Amino acid sequence: MAQLNASEEIDGVVVVTPDLHRDARGLFIETYRRSWFPGQREMIQGNRGDRQQGSLVGLHYHLHQSDYWYVPTGWARVVLHDLRAGGPTDGVTMMLDLGQVNGGDNNHLGVYIPPGVAHGFAALTDMTITYLVDGYYNPADELGVAWDDPAIGADWGLETPLVSERDAANPARSALEPQWRPHAALRT
Repeated sequence: MAQLNASEEIDGVVVVTPDLHRDARGLFIETYRRSWFPGQREMIQGNRGDRQQGSLVGLHYHLHQSDYWYVPTGWARVVLHDLRAGGPTDGVTMMLDLGQVNGGDNNHLGVYIPPGVAHGFAALTDMTITYLVDGYYNPADELGVAWDDPAIGADWGLETPLVSERDAANPARSALEPQWRPHAALRT
């Protein structure tokens, strides 16, 4: 059975350490199981992203959607920031390395990200990320906050990241309009 660790930093974030099964043929790993997240909505769509070293994606957030991330190849620095007003960890930033950290063996960690927690990653090597979501793509629920906001204080591990135009235009946390700011109890 995989080891599930509720984050001590951000409420609702869960870091998963799956069981590895190795033999002479290679490796088998169960990267996600619905029962690991009781009480949460079912993941209904799977996605994959391939990024070149130096790329940065984020910070994105959703009012209604959860994500589950896993990095099968390469090394990603994940940054999470709690935007949920009134929540116990509002304003907390957390960083987590997924995949082949420092060129070593893959740590095979997965991370569950609840609605209202801004999330992004930096490709510290060429990498692949898979992510499951519990809602189909909805542009009205695809929001963002500035990846380089000093109030968030993220250490991305990159000197000059390659960032999309969309992500470069995201507002600072302090400039988020009230109707787009997540609240601790919000979930539909």
